[in-house]
Amino acid sequence: MPTIVQKFGGTSVADAERIHRAARRAILAKSAGNDVVLVVSAMGHTTDHLVDLARQVARKPSKREMDMLLATGEQVSIALVAMAIQEAGHSAISLTGAQAGMLTDSSHTLARIKSIDTSRLRGYLAEGKIAIVAGFQGVDPSFNITTLGRGGSDTTAVALAAALKAETCEIYTDVDGIYTTDPRLVPQARKLDRISYDEMLEMASLGAGVMHGRSIELGMKYGVPIHVRSSFTDMPGTMIMNATPDMESISVRGATLKRDITRITLLGVPNRPGIVAGIFEEVARRGIFVDDIFQNAAAATEATLGFTVTHDDLDEVRAAAADLAKKFAITQQQVEPGLARVSVIGVGMRSHRGVAATMFQALARASVNVENITTSEIVISVLVRDSEAERALQVVHAAFGLGG
Repeated sequence: MPTIVQKFGGTSVADAERIHRAARRAILAKSAGNDVVLVVSAMGHTTDHLVDLARQVARKPSKREMDMLLATGEQVSIALVAMAIQEAGHSAISLTGAQAGMLTDSSHTLARIKSIDTSRLRGYLAEGKIAIVAGFQGVDPSFNITTLGRGGSDTTAVALAAALKAETCEIYTDVDGIYTTDPRLVPQARKLDRISYDEMLEMASLGAGVMHGRSIELGMKYGVPIHVRSSFTDMPGTMIMNATPDMESISVRGATLKRDITRITLLGVPNRPGIVAGIFEEVARRGIFVDDIFQNAAAATEATLGFTVTHDDLDEVRAAAADLAKKFAITQQQVEPGLARVSVIGVGMRSHRGVAATMFQALARASVNVENITTSEIVISVLVRDSEAERALQVVHAAFGLGG
């Protein structure tokens, strides 16, 4: 019997009516002759409320206790969904991450899955039950509850689909698929019928919030077809899949915007082996996540080194920049908040010329100044001032004909 994994996000199980709607989808899939596993997130804004409560109780809650607290949100959801399915006359059972065999490392609040023991889950499916698994959580080798980071329910769902060799993994959300860009910022954005793993992974990392990046990595590694669709309609959504030859006929598949970026520029960095390594060892030690890195050799003995971080790390990076200047005899440090990254993504860039020229010409015509440029095989990104970010996204989206 084929297996289908269905994941429902927080908005899709936000109240009793939506919980019953999710239950009906699972029952329909089961009635069509499939084994069905549901992965659900915490209801609505439950996780945000729990985080706020923790901060009222403790200035800096321990990560272990935060995992213990936040995991309760999904446990509420799985029990209620199981009750809804049972109320409709079908057999269902709810399982925490640990009960579903989800073994992780011990990196609290940002754990990674090490293995999944599916024997218990397969046993329930063999009994004809619909299994409802708590997303976002697992257990480490010492039986501590762990969480996979915000958006980790996507990762749970795709990992289970891979472990169970499921036919497909359906991600139900409050949007009806993947769009060429954020339709709230660009009303002309168009829904995509399909997108490659590579493109979706880049879009997720560059600001598209529909899918969790690690879930795309897992889907690509294990070849899990992922169908992103609306929990409120029966219309097909967007398939995330391996690239096909005809996908390269389009140079750019989508555009993204990532805001709240800070650029750190270190001037007069001693230009000798080991200095850059030492700088980024210190940055990593402070738990600062780095996006882009750029370096220019200003002279034989000095260089200019820069990198970007998100606004969440602003306070920490200000302190780090000052300490780095002292430790490595750096002449000057600049910390510039208020930036944004606009990117275009497409596997077709591998075989199309002029993509960069089209992007830069569109920005120039709109009088948007480019602060920095980074590229990869299928991505071109520019830093712009946050005040110009939405306009930059709109003109780039239009330049590549991505609108509907």
